[in-house]
Amino acid sequence: MKIEEVSARRIWDSRGRPTMEAVVRLQGGIGARGAAPAGASRGSKEAVELRDGGERLGGLGVERAVQAVREVIAPAIIGMDPRSQREIDSLMIEIDGTPNRSRLGGNATTAVSLAVFNAAAAGTGVPAWMKAAEDARQDPELPLPEIQIFGGGAHAQRRIDIQDLMVMAPGAANFEECLELTAEIYQAAGALMRERGRLAGVADEGGWWPDFKSNEEALETLVLAIGKAGVDAVISLDMAASELWSDGRYRLSLDGTELDSGGMLELLSKWIEAYPIVSIEDPFSEHDMEGMRSFTEAHGDRIQIVGDDCLVTNPARIRSAAKANACNAALLKVNQAGTLSETLDAHAAARAAGWRSIVSARSGETEDATISHLATGWGAGQLKVGSFARSERMAKWNECVRIQDEIGARAFAGGKPLSGTWWAESRRA
Repeated sequence: MKIEEVSARRIWDSRGRPTMEAVVRLQGGIGARGAAPAGASRGSKEAVELRDGGERLGGLGVERAVQAVREVIAPAIIGMDPRSQREIDSLMIEIDGTPNRSRLGGNATTAVSLAVFNAAAAGTGVPAWMKAAEDARQDPELPLPEIQIFGGGAHAQRRIDIQDLMVMAPGAANFEECLELTAEIYQAAGALMRERGRLAGVADEGGWWPDFKSNEEALETLVLAIGKAGVDAVISLDMAASELWSDGRYRLSLDGTELDSGGMLELLSKWIEAYPIVSIEDPFSEHDMEGMRSFTEAHGDRIQIVGDDCLVTNPARIRSAAKANACNAALLKVNQAGTLSETLDAHAAARAAGWRSIVSARSGETEDATISHLATGWGAGQLKVGSFARSERMAKWNECVRIQDEIGARAFAGGKPLSGTWWAESRRA
């Protein structure tokens, strides 16, 4: 099995901005694609997207990245076995020669890496989730979905300071039931907002775009929506605190407050006591690791504390954070690392540290559903792709429904009563 052709083209992401996809074709005609997403809230150390600059398309064109695939990457990997994922990824890293993929572009290497993976699965005639499980030497497991209900922060022009207000339903019997329960909450939240005149549209990731007067109103409304839907669910937040950080302080514009690290810890601690919050992503800035460490020391035995901007899907950063007891879970984004192999290494580092992993999409997404297969095959346990609306989000949730039909509902990360899960343990005083 050999790679015969590698091509690339410009496509468009869910925000109507240029991105790119790569196509890897094998001898015999089998081909597969991989597309690069784009984030709005980004860690400073993640792989760099190669953009064209200038005035055309606001400088966001991707012709340079497309050319990097056609003229540099393609000649290097044609003739290689697509099953040699690590060898191909390592070659791209070597050719790039920079610590942040700034020569070839993280968008170019991400798209090619995903296309190689999908071509290898197609060429061997196995589902992509099975190929991912083989690569990770892991028993596959359908992930628990983490689904946005309200969008804020960089996903809704900072209408509220909290970037994502999400729900999880760990007590659901299977993945499909999780989606049904979430659908009830999503519709209930929309109805409550319409009744109160708080609905202002749909945010980047499909969650409701709110017109709340405070961050706590968002939390209270989400609790009401869960109650109105009549389902068992818990709350997960993404604070994206690096976006709130300036000159050593956190600025919550909606509340008109400015906090130091101690004040931020006090605020989040109050929310944890008042609401059924079981997971918080980026509660402190990537530049405030002492704040992250203090928060983990205070609440790491009760809730999931997820590192994103401070870890950027980097195995060395995960090991360093684990040693410092800052976080207890890692968010995994392929385009943040730049290749699939590096992302898998980050997952392995998190697992070695005793952490949980969450495979994640980006706010600027495509219809590519590869991460649904990665989350399942790697047994990551959780999947975060946005809300319960917009086709680039639903493509990934629906792909998990199809995988459930293949793998069986028993291979599901949830499926336990709330009283028997770490979510319930986190609520015990």
